[in-house]
Amino acid sequence: MAPNRATLIALTALAPVSWGTTYAVTTEFLPPDRPLFTGLMRALPAGLVLLALARVLPRGAWWWKATVLGALNIGAFFPLLFLSAYRLPGGMAAVVGSVGPLLVVALSALLLGQRPTARNVLTGVVAAFGVSLVVLKAAGALDLLGVLAALTATASMSAGTVLTKRWGRPEGVGPLALTGWQLTAGGLLIAPVAFLAEGAPPTLDAPAAGGYAYLALANTAIAYWLWFRGIGRLTATQVTFLGPLSPLTAAVIGWAALGESLTPMQILGIALAFGATVAGQLTTRPGAVAGGPAASRSLPAAVEPLKVRR
Repeated sequence: MAPNRATLIALTALAPVSWGTTYAVTTEFLPPDRPLFTGLMRALPAGLVLLALARVLPRGAWWWKATVLGALNIGAFFPLLFLSAYRLPGGMAAVVGSVGPLLVVALSALLLGQRPTARNVLTGVVAAFGVSLVVLKAAGALDLLGVLAALTATASMSAGTVLTKRWGRPEGVGPLALTGWQLTAGGLLIAPVAFLAEGAPPTLDAPAAGGYAYLALANTAIAYWLWFRGIGRLTATQVTFLGPLSPLTAAVIGWAALGESLTPMQILGIALAFGATVAGQLTTRPGAVAGGPAASRSLPAAVEPLKVRR
């Protein structure tokens, strides 16, 4: 693996690692039972900050493209993810979410012309199995609505990842602006749902304000910028195989900071999921980074990164 590609993968991996801290921050610092407001506070302030930094607005077709991507990656994903987390026992939502790499492999075949390989499918299965060993605990009957919400959230984020890869970025527009567009669009979609379902915003103390600031800036603005930057330069499959790092990080933080124990089975699951994450980065040729010769050959001409007129 070339050093520059290894660095790119490592920086992209910081996004799911950051997302793995969300559970601890939410339970330790934020008001309880406000999942939609939390999603809103993650998305909209982060998007507005990035828009102010980028100072670029969408033009032409990118108004609706940014809205679609914002809805898939943020606006639909956040509420559905929180709904599943509240209705499903233990880590079942994370287990359902861990099938994301398999969905991205399938969608990449449909939308990007990238044929799935047995190695990719096997790696995705191992990753999902490893995550299940880490987070799944004994529970009663599953809630159908919760399972559907988790599956829909995973499908939404997977579709957003692949479409982000297919559409690329307008000429002259960097990942900072693209991330700001999506976070702002997603936050605006969440806002009316949050206020209708949860009412007026809660009163915030200092720990809650600090928690929301962390979620908006580090956990969302920076993390999603790194994520979409990675999507633009790596394959969609490579990026999505970094996703299992999120529940693994949550498990490690629970053990190291919250006094939770790790069983031998969970340690085995961490090893399997982490191994699958590493293997997922080895599924393409070393040169297959966006902008390199291998990258331009790996996609059919119809879906190469688009140069949109501004």
